[in-house]
Amino acid sequence: MIQTSTLDNQILRDNSNIIEIYDPPMCCPTGLCGPVLDQTLLDVNEMILALQTSGITVTRYQMASNPNAFLNNPGVMDLVKKNQIAALPITVVNGKLIKSGAYPTMSEVEKALNTKEF
Repeated sequence: MIQTSTLDNQILRDNSNIIEIYDPPMCCPTGLCGPVLDQTLLDVNEMILALQTSGITVTRYQMASNPNAFLNNPGVMDLVKKNQIAALPITVVNGKLIKSGAYPTMSEVEKALNTKEF
């Protein structure tokens, strides 16, 4: 089970934090369907549940069901145009791209949540 550290929980409970995940095409919204489950998708789902339990807003988008989410984010669209499907998944934390081409780890998300621009 993925857990957040006590120190980081203080930052995570800030309701202004928003995480957006732009997923590659999958058979369902989480990819957790079918006879064989992908361990990476299980880990991502567990991370998302932990973040949501901590009060973080996490939204996932798929191009087939949420094309406007992709179209309305110029940075995401630039990456998709440049790298096509290889750009996905793309993770955006508080409006800042933190990872493309693979899902982030909990440590990467916590680091992005703790980073404040002044």
